[in-house]
Amino acid sequence: MAMRATMSLAAAARAPRGGLLRLFSTTSTLSSSFPFPQTTQQTPAREQAEPNTNLFVSGLSKRTTTEGLQEAFSKFGEVVQAKVVTDRTSGYSKGFGFVRYATLEDAAEGIKGMDGQFLDGWVIFAEYARPKQPASQPQNNMGPGYGNYTNPNHRWQ
Repeated sequence: MAMRATMSLAAAARAPRGGLLRLFSTTSTLSSSFPFPQTTQQTPAREQAEPNTNLFVSGLSKRTTTEGLQEAFSKFGEVVQAKVVTDRTSGYSKGFGFVRYATLEDAAEGIKGMDGQFLDGWVIFAEYARPKQPASQPQNNMGPGYGNYTNPNHRWQ
């Protein structure tokens, strides 16, 4: 038993200094020797929407109501409309909503005041809303529409 203890002490003395501590260290002088390549590339940020009076608010609790959202944002300007998007079946928030201010200045103050703040125990994010994308035509291989024939000489068989 004593022989094993002295052998392990001798092995520990011969081992390179640092061992696991060096491998898992987060200090800048030792992290450069970490065996995995370190990437310094950042993911590209989404482009910002143009400033407008409509704000998109994300990160809402499922218990957040439209009234609570309006009350929280009304501290920073005149809120014209607030809407929490809810699930049809449960009635709970889907985690996002919209707030419309009377002026651009109020909207900017609303973002500055509420972005990254807590509402109903959750951190919320406020940004300018992007305009709604136009609805595209469904791609279902039915041609231009029911009953619309592109060739007047075509006959169904």
